[in-house]
Amino acid sequence: MANPVLVEVTRGSRVESRHRGAVAVVDADGSIVFALGRIERPVFPRSAVKPIQALPLVESGAADAFGFGARELALAQASHGGEPGHVSGVAAMLAAIGLDEPALECGAHAPAHVPSAEALVRAGQEPRAIHNNCSGKHAGFLAVARRLGVPHEGYVEAGHPVQRAVREALQDVTEAHHSAEMCGTDGCSIPTWAVPLQALAHGFARFGTGTGLSAERASAARSLYAAATSEPFFVAGTGRACTEIMATLAGRALVKGGAEGVFCAAVPGRGLGIAVKCEDGASRASEAMIAAVLARLFPEDEAVLGARATAPVLTRRGARAGEVRAIGAAFAGLNPRG
Repeated sequence: MANPVLVEVTRGSRVESRHRGAVAVVDADGSIVFALGRIERPVFPRSAVKPIQALPLVESGAADAFGFGARELALAQASHGGEPGHVSGVAAMLAAIGLDEPALECGAHAPAHVPSAEALVRAGQEPRAIHNNCSGKHAGFLAVARRLGVPHEGYVEAGHPVQRAVREALQDVTEAHHSAEMCGTDGCSIPTWAVPLQALAHGFARFGTGTGLSAERASAARSLYAAATSEPFFVAGTGRACTEIMATLAGRALVKGGAEGVFCAAVPGRGLGIAVKCEDGASRASEAMIAAVLARLFPEDEAVLGARATAPVLTRRGARAGEVRAIGAAFAGLNPRG
């Protein structure tokens, strides 16, 4: 069975492109509240699970030991744009744990925030690892290694104690076995495991509510949730979907995107977790999908969320040529009361 078409891209009055995908909305007990498409298919969540990957940072005591507050905990979950505030925040994390930038093993790329990338070029500087969108997460991993008293070199490898702790957290929260045959390598060089979309949604419901988690893990999840939702700029950045949606919802949901068209969200007030996957990996479609789901759950904010669910396609001169739009009828079965 093919996944349904959930997003259309128009030009003029014609549909130019279509995106298929899957959506899972699951409660903390594992009951499916709403589903579209093949939610049982394993997908690589990529950066969408960074909130869960950050649990060992809090649980190990590293966050407290190095004086990390909300900004640092948000950066530990971030896919940031490499803006000056992001870079200085990660630099402060590294300084707190007594390591320099070369300790980061995430690799270098230009800032995703175009003005910041242009400023780097004007200054005659090359992108460094600290500009990598995952540098905050990696600074968190380095903090865990220091706290555990293990060598930080090679912390990206699956057998390193840091990645073993991350894998255990992912398995516990999602209740999905992270098997070797489903393991790949993420863009920032750490392991990533393909698990069913349904399990990701269930995991985010458990993360947001603490249901079924140990007291220590539930407390750590609350700290990370509070950090991300109170400091959304540090989770993504200017103009980014995660940041803008969390700012709109003002603490009512943690929203995190990942590469190749994945978004996850925790909505603790409704006891729900959400996971979406655009089949062809297009972020323009996955942003529309997660916005359409949240617009159904928070109709009082539909005006703002709807702008993300139906985004303009612009010409090079800034004129509207069409739109990227979630197909409203596909999401109509999701009860606004959750």
